[in-house]
Amino acid sequence: MTPLPTKIASRRQIEIVDWLREKGRVAVEDLATHFGVTPQTIRRDLNDLSDAQMVVRVHGGAMVSSGVVNLAYEARKLIAGPHKKLIGEAAARLVPDHSSVFINIGTTTEEVARALTGHTGLLVITNNLNVAAELYRHSAIEVFLTGGTVRQADGGIVGSHAINMIAQFRVDLAIIGTSALDADGTLLDFDIREVQAARAIIEHARKVVLVSDSSKFARSAPVRVAHLSEIDIFVTDRLPSPAIADLCRVNGVEVIEAGGPLENEDEST
Repeated sequence: MTPLPTKIASRRQIEIVDWLREKGRVAVEDLATHFGVTPQTIRRDLNDLSDAQMVVRVHGGAMVSSGVVNLAYEARKLIAGPHKKLIGEAAARLVPDHSSVFINIGTTTEEVARALTGHTGLLVITNNLNVAAELYRHSAIEVFLTGGTVRQADGGIVGSHAINMIAQFRVDLAIIGTSALDADGTLLDFDIREVQAARAIIEHARKVVLVSDSSKFARSAPVRVAHLSEIDIFVTDRLPSPAIADLCRVNGVEVIEAGGPLENEDEST
């Protein structure tokens, strides 16, 4: 079991943290059903864990707290799954047939790839094995997979070889993800090698589309990728606050809100 500070004594709270490390994010109602307690009891547990900096409270539940180490790939896929699908579909509608596209590492960018399968005449350059696996069977889409080191954790391709290959292209559109978004508009990630590849992608695209669900505003990561001012279009489920909407407007970022299911209202968040 995961060791917790001494003020966290409940076995249920220990299990909540372990469950979070596996799934990445949990809802109050799901936890209440799983443990056979009231939602109010779970909210108190989550507040205690938040005070101990073990979890981050988000609307309707909590997510694992870490600003240094990313979640496991399978856990990342589970977070905001319905929202990512809608984001992917909305971003795919921005891609014209007979165009060239960069798609980088990320579970949300993989949803974009799934939504592109009806397009024709595309050239897709990617450093993501999962994106390539999604698209290579489609005869109307040509896939170029960069060389480099393959991360066993998620199939991302990183390193100098990937960057050098990305630099050989000048594409119409780049579709990128991010692990976290600061309130000042800074895009953040965990792996400096991934960030270097993302920077190369941004610099070699005529237009840059950021795809990210709103939970990324509740997360932190140590490495700077870019700033919203370098993004042309931001596709998300919904903006978390008027301040973020103002930030996008000031920096000339077009925002597309794809929507998605709302979680149960959590009055204690």
